[in-house]
Amino acid sequence: MCYIFYMNIVGQGDEGVRRLPAGRKAELAAYVAEAGEASVATLAERFGVSVDTIRRDLDALDADGHLIRTHGGAVGALAAPRPEFAVDVRMRMQADAKDAIGVLAASLVTDGMVLMMNAGTTTMAIGRQLLHKRQLTIATNSLQLPSVLPPEVVRDLYVFGGAVRFTAQETIGPVLFPIGEPGLEQRIQADLAFIGVGSVSEDDGYWTSNLAEAGMMRDMMDRSARVAIVADATKFERRLFAQVDSLAAADYLITDGPPPPSMARALADAGVVVLTP
Repeated sequence: MCYIFYMNIVGQGDEGVRRLPAGRKAELAAYVAEAGEASVATLAERFGVSVDTIRRDLDALDADGHLIRTHGGAVGALAAPRPEFAVDVRMRMQADAKDAIGVLAASLVTDGMVLMMNAGTTTMAIGRQLLHKRQLTIATNSLQLPSVLPPEVVRDLYVFGGAVRFTAQETIGPVLFPIGEPGLEQRIQADLAFIGVGSVSEDDGYWTSNLAEAGMMRDMMDRSARVAIVADATKFERRLFAQVDSLAAADYLITDGPPPPSMARALADAGVVVLTP
């Protein structure tokens, strides 16, 4: 006598059939890309698998460059970076765009210049492109920029003091260096400031998420003969909390692609030169 056994696969997912791992990973990557970000718990419930399985899937997709693994979840590789993301996560978002911006920005630098550079993953990309420059004086509030600058590049390197924002790896304080007695300060000025911002708006200029940070960035711009705003295209027309300055406060906008036509007109009217790859 011949017995035939039928296996009922418990329904998981939209069609009620458990997906093969390869198919699940493809759908998982697409889901995160569309959502922008998702937690491990959300993904495990969405795809009907264990959190350990989701963690392994996310690790594999991160290794293949399909998304960016974060603590507790993942973000889309092309998602717009948000201020609350840690620096190590933001550094991997829009990485190619930031590298292209870094190359363009470094082309504005000549040996012996004095630079102001605020903290941010885009300005760090600039720092990595300064490899062949010499005798630069750099003042920054970034705690990580000094680590990407080869010693032979800089004549002098200064880090502004103040409160430390650990997520952003930056200091927030006055753009000055005390000398001698309390209350005395050394006046400083720069040839060129590279300022990374969180948003570029055709109506309201340049924005960031932190009020004290906005004031510090504006001070850096005020103390520089020329100002280059650096921002990838995901920063166009985002809504953030604190205005840094108007469009006309910058001489250059260095980005990875042409701004929308209306923004391009506003930048031209403000006298801002747009540099793209």
